Amino acid sequence: MTEDTALGVDAFLRLAPRGPKLCKICGAVAPAFGELDFSRSCATPESVVLLASGMAIEYNRCPDCGFLFSAAFDGWTSQDFLEKIYNEQYPAVDPDYVERRPAASAVFLKQLFSAAKASLSVLDYGGGNGALVRQLRDSGFAAADTYDPLVGEFARLPDRKYSIVCSFETLEHTPDPLAAMAKMAKLLDEPGMIVLSTVVQPADFDAQGLGWWYAGPRNGHISLFSRKSMERAWRKTGLRFGSFDNITHVAFRAIPDFARHLFPAS
Repeated sequence: MTEDTALGVDAFLRLAPRGPKLCKICGAVAPAFGELDFSRSCATPESVVLLASGMAIEYNRCPDCGFLFSAAFDGWTSQDFLEKIYNEQYPAVDPDYVERRPAASAVFLKQLFSAAKASLSVLDYGGGNGALVRQLRDSGFAAADTYDPLVGEFARLPDRKYSIVCSFETLEHTPDPLAAMAKMAKLLDEPGMIVLSTVVQPADFDAQGLGWWYAGPRNGHISLFSRKSMERAWRKTGLRFGSFDNITHVAFRAIPDFARHLFPAS
């Protein structure tokens, strides 16, 4: 879809094909699971509730791996996403985006890896405004860079590899998660580790359905993982997968020495 598309983005959403799709992780037929209004944002204590748009966004769910996704955005360009989702209203529906999430993520990485920071390089994949990387540089990490294809100054894909590729609250936003994960894997040095956050579906997801707080097209949450689909996706990139909890995860080929303290039983 290009800027000169006669239908425009609103009509494109209304006319997006309905019905079964192929799962973006395992390729199985994924039936329609339900619909959400485009303006539905994630239910967090400080997020703004927007008026209904009248545009229904269909989600599909794979019966095999459990991956939940919307194909309604598959034809969008970067400019479409910038105009309709990541625009001036975005901080209202994701109030942690500008400062609090990058600050908390930087603290988390420092807690895990500060002992080896002088020798570690970090890439923040989907790093938005670059705030996380600035804090890592200030705290003494050997190198830290930001990559975000939707932010002009960080849109160039690095031509080097990194000890750590971190990606906080990013995978749920991508219409092609396998491609994003493969790109992260290629940017990872050997040995190295990917550290990411995205909320996986809870144990009672079947009961919650699209009432789950994390399902929000206005936030750009269009790829929502089960634990099974997350593990399967990383396996396709050639990486092993593990989780701290239902939010924070790691992927790696082999456990690097700088992260061995995270796996005391290994």
